[in-house]
Amino acid sequence: MGEYVQIGDVKTWYDTAGSGDPVVLLHGGLVTNDTWAQQIPAIAERFAVYAPERRAHGHTPDVDGPLTYREMAADTIGFLEAVVPGPAHLVGWSDGGIVALLVAAARPDLVRKVVAISANTDTEPGTLVEGAAEALGDNPDDPSLEMFRGLYAASSPDGAGHWPVAFAKILAMIEEGPAITADELATITARTLIVSGDDDLLTLEHTIAIYRAIANSELAVVPGTSHALVFEKADLLNRIVLDFVSNDAVPTMMPFRRAASAPARAV
Repeated sequence: MGEYVQIGDVKTWYDTAGSGDPVVLLHGGLVTNDTWAQQIPAIAERFAVYAPERRAHGHTPDVDGPLTYREMAADTIGFLEAVVPGPAHLVGWSDGGIVALLVAAARPDLVRKVVAISANTDTEPGTLVEGAAEALGDNPDDPSLEMFRGLYAASSPDGAGHWPVAFAKILAMIEEGPAITADELATITARTLIVSGDDDLLTLEHTIAIYRAIANSELAVVPGTSHALVFEKADLLNRIVLDFVSNDAVPTMMPFRRAASAPARAV
């Protein structure tokens, strides 16, 4: 079930499902909430799911000016304040994972736990695997973009003809990157799970750097998957996400990285 809410200058579309503690799903770049088709039913069995579509994505119209990750994070903060009852778990994939990290750093009072799936914090050398930067190209009519183009045409209130404009703005945002520093990541206090495919377009080294920068964060590398792991091993990913948001951390018997915050335990 979907509806609109006005968040600043953005008429934001969001879908809802289920009941219970709130989980906010933040979709990837160039896509819509349709890409959560295998996650929403599973998570809604235990939680109230809220899935906003960001500016220039899905049913949410474009606005004047360039797109930035920090603007989208501000939109998400506005959505959490206006729509979601109390602090929420944030689950973001790709660009949505970036937004989740930015929100967690800026407004810890609104965030319970964070799951950042295939997110990056910059576009510096070593962030993307070789060839990934060229994968999207810059031609909005490229046949390889048909899935993205089709999702946009089916839902955007701006119409299919606006696709080249939206594509160029989103591509420029991706190329510029979010520029999240390690110091900014270190301010995140919410319990955080960093997730990656083992053959993701982001290097494992970059993913591990994010994991190391956030105190007491946890790491999951999903075997046999790519950047599209939300489709490829949806059942496994859903189990990982639900286990994380449903349960407290398990006290480990031989902690090293988390030793400073772990209670003493006899072995």
